Amino acid sequence: MARTSSSSTSFSSYMVSVTLALLLIYTSSSSAHLSTDFYDKSCPQLFGTVKSVVQSAIAKERRMGASLVRLFFHDCFVKGCDASILLEDTATFKGEQGAGPNNNSVRGYNVVAKIKSKLEKVCPGIVSCADIVVIAARDSTVLLGGPYWKVKLGRRDSKTANMNAASKSLPSDTSTVSQLIKRFKSKGLSATDMVALSGSHTIGQTKCKTFRARIYNETNIDKSFATMRQKMCPLTTGDDNLAPLDFQTPNVFDNNYYKNLIHKKGLLHSDQVLFSGESTDSLVRTYSNNPDIFFSDFAAAMVKMGDIDPRTGTRGEIRKKCSCPN
Repeated sequence: MARTSSSSTSFSSYMVSVTLALLLIYTSSSSAHLSTDFYDKSCPQLFGTVKSVVQSAIAKERRMGASLVRLFFHDCFVKGCDASILLEDTATFKGEQGAGPNNNSVRGYNVVAKIKSKLEKVCPGIVSCADIVVIAARDSTVLLGGPYWKVKLGRRDSKTANMNAASKSLPSDTSTVSQLIKRFKSKGLSATDMVALSGSHTIGQTKCKTFRARIYNETNIDKSFATMRQKMCPLTTGDDNLAPLDFQTPNVFDNNYYKNLIHKKGLLHSDQVLFSGESTDSLVRTYSNNPDIFFSDFAAAMVKMGDIDPRTGTRGEIRKKCSCPN
């Protein structure tokens, strides 16, 4: 019996050690370490610095607000919110900026670099580029008339990037509803999150080549709207010509995006499919009728997106310059 008791005690001690080790692994890699007050003591100038640079950038070009929101999305959707999208090519890896969905499309790198430069002067080596991207997306939304939410911070920056993952992870503008739901679900985001986040297309512009097939070939589109877009997007030329995603208020963050969908005036195929007799129709109607619900769901979804696989604890690093590893 004494042997049994000793063996049992040893096993119990072993299990406690294993449990503690697993708990340590979990907490070091989960969003549990993110907090809204992470930099309150180490860099109290953080929020004011980010807002002033973003405000200045949007004052020069309203479209930049949408670009910074998109930068956040394209970063988080590829192996988490780790600022990997900001890394330029090196001798050891191909960066994500050259991936199909990002190449000559994603913008705002210079704004983040300017913010980082200013922060390094007041809080050297403290604030990650990943957290700058998160805050800049929130501030851009607010400055263009959208909702405010408290951002959770404490992410660290990746030391590498993954061009292949960027090419495969991001949703396509030709996606179906089921494909969109599946893609967002793989990131821990619900169908509601997906429809709410799509509402960021109430701001910004896109290139002719992304919607040409829709305005010439699809039937679930308002004819006058298609004709209007065809004038600046010819069948065979003008690939890079820009058009606003929301033709009513392209520089204001509101719920007109959803109203456009109901009237078959969504510019991208992946936008209009959200209101095409599918499971997402009711949510589009709700958001088109109630901007407060849209704002609330959008803010909640942005927080959830920011929770995608953050590097915390000892994972990653705090880059000195956002475009290259230390």
